[in-house]
Amino acid sequence: MGKGKLAKFADMATYDNVFQYPYSVVDDMPFDMQGHWHEQYFHNQNPIVVELGCGRGEYTVELARLYPDRNFIGVDIKGARMWTGATQALRDGLTNVAFLRTSIEIIDRFFSPGEVSQIWLTFSDPQMKNPRKRLTSTFFMERYRKILTDGGTIHLKTDSNFLYTYTRLMVERNALPLLCSTADLYGPEPPQAGQPAPELLSIQTYYEQMWRGRGISIKYLSWQLPAEGALEEPDVEIELDSYRSYHRDKRSPKETGK
Repeated sequence: MGKGKLAKFADMATYDNVFQYPYSVVDDMPFDMQGHWHEQYFHNQNPIVVELGCGRGEYTVELARLYPDRNFIGVDIKGARMWTGATQALRDGLTNVAFLRTSIEIIDRFFSPGEVSQIWLTFSDPQMKNPRKRLTSTFFMERYRKILTDGGTIHLKTDSNFLYTYTRLMVERNALPLLCSTADLYGPEPPQAGQPAPELLSIQTYYEQMWRGRGISIKYLSWQLPAEGALEEPDVEIELDSYRSYHRDKRSPKETGK
């Protein structure tokens, strides 16, 4: 039988790889490690990669295994799910992994400009009705700019055709340098642009495996985000996904959205 939420939170309060700063306490508790992750936590100068909306943290942990010469930080507001990855990292002695429990809207309070080299967005909620909550919207791109190196890389891995299409249009609208684009990461057809790192195909989260089991293709997009330049939202109607999440139908009767 798995641990309950309270037991998991009690565990994480003792974990030295977890930092918990929910939105309600951030104003009263400044994050002293902002700008000092390298020297105060990782004790090296390896590049920092952040996964936003990391859920259980399994992708963060597996990336850390693949790339021991990089540092990885999983970010999510739901600590009970994060417990899984944080516990696994400790058990496996992975010193290049940390977890941060906070809201992505205030991510720039935890990193200094240029402190992060890459951002991963894995199976984010497509937020088909609210672009400002969409993690690939220009609203969030402006926040990512505050922490990324100039021209830092953003990766999107998603089951949602809506989110993939929207993000590709956002990248095109703003002429952001596109590194890779494929509507079926595991399919036989070559990517529309670039080529994903072959070893990344070996990482599949629990939900990713379920999506593939349902016959839903996994989409992947990566691009660079320059520090300067105005960003604009794409003004295009996009076909909505026919589902909202696993085994649940979409709520909106609309067929398209922006």
